[in-house]
Amino acid sequence: MEKVTKQLVLMLLVFVVVLTVLSCSGEPEKTALDFLILDSKRNPVDLAQYKGNVVLMVNTATECQLTPQFLGLQKLYDKYQQYGFIILGFPSNSFQQENRSDEEVQVFCSDNFLVNFPLFKKIEVKGPEQHEIYKFLTDPATNPDFPGEITWNFEKFIIGKKGKIVARLAPNVTPEDPELITAIEKALGQR
Repeated sequence: MEKVTKQLVLMLLVFVVVLTVLSCSGEPEKTALDFLILDSKRNPVDLAQYKGNVVLMVNTATECQLTPQFLGLQKLYDKYQQYGFIILGFPSNSFQQENRSDEEVQVFCSDNFLVNFPLFKKIEVKGPEQHEIYKFLTDPATNPDFPGEITWNFEKFIIGKKGKIVARLAPNVTPEDPELITAIEKALGQR
């Protein structure tokens, strides 16, 4: 009996060592900030530059009933930017409400809502042409806490300082909503 116990302990020890070696030798886990994205002028932007910040990623459209959220988003950006908060806007025509060109989106948002947070090249946020960043944000394998298809324009993801998705908020959650403000402040360490 003692010999069997020693063998089991030895096998367990070997198993733990193997698991430790495998977990240490693998590549670091990919985060929502490990992507290259094209900006509105088609220049590549490495999202890794935002690591260490709290990032709000939002799919946008300028011809949507929720378009006035741009004003509130800009106010959030102005209020929290000094604390390491950034908003990344991803214009999308996935819901047939963004027919402007990338340049026209920039001008529209700047002229009408004074937007100065980064807006990127139009992408698809759902469907067969879904951009890889939105595959990452919605796939249960990479986002087990907040998975699921994008339901509409202005769906919001909050990415914590280490690149982990820490919250997902529905399109109808406005920038002024206490739920969103609480999630941002919590991620910033202010709550």
